[in-house]
Amino acid sequence: MIRVLVLLAALALPAAGDTQGFLSNAPYVPTPQSTVDRMLELAKVGPNDFVIDLGSGDGRIPITAAKRFGARAVGIEIEADLIEKSRFDARWAGVADRVTFKIEDLFTTDLRPATVLTLYLFRELNIQLRPRILEQMKPGTRVVTHDWDMGEWEPDVSVVSPAPDKPVGLDRNSKVFLWYIPARLEGRWRLETTLAPGRAATVTLAQTFQRFEGGLDDQGARAEVAGGRARGTALQFSVPGASPWSGAYEGTAEGDELRGEILRNGVVAGRFTARRM
Repeated sequence: MIRVLVLLAALALPAAGDTQGFLSNAPYVPTPQSTVDRMLELAKVGPNDFVIDLGSGDGRIPITAAKRFGARAVGIEIEADLIEKSRFDARWAGVADRVTFKIEDLFTTDLRPATVLTLYLFRELNIQLRPRILEQMKPGTRVVTHDWDMGEWEPDVSVVSPAPDKPVGLDRNSKVFLWYIPARLEGRWRLETTLAPGRAATVTLAQTFQRFEGGLDDQGARAEVAGGRARGTALQFSVPGASPWSGAYEGTAEGDELRGEILRNGVVAGRFTARRM
């Protein structure tokens, strides 16, 4: 759901500490059921998922996640009457054993159990929540929002979905945005490849959301690390030039270890591993 205020453009949103009071005094607009379905489809929700919905309103996202997709889910809401309605609807839908609803401050909710996080909140609230999302959620978990994005954190996937049942707007479409929590790659790595056997280079990376770049140092010889992008735990970057390290790197991140393949002219030329220093 989303909270709506008349003449919103003329109003300033409060700091995070005052947000619950702001929300509790504003009416909500439920996410259209067609958009709920599209959000959960885009996030590829399944029976092994645990969905947390921040600002769950009448509970339709958690209930749909459980009933249609077999997931477990929890809805976080501040309005007691909406919580009661959500619990009734979950019992009516036969999913009360897989869905719970809590009256809780969305800025203190523990996001760590979630494999999927859903939101229909103002962009400003998404941005206020963004540091907590990136800090608490594991790389590879999914965040999906309706209509409002995350500011400078660009989505990995965005679609426009028909929503004939949408109660607001003129074109009856919904924007749906999906992010994969990116692997944490900032720092120094010891890189080894089959293209330079017996040697190791130091790679130093700087990261902004899912994008990263940096440099490679091989005993004083330097090369650029360019075009880095992490989509969850999947990553890719390139080392331009004609050094033994050059090529397009594609692989995965597992904690403090990276591994994958090096492509040259679209053909696998070697393999690489890297460990955090």
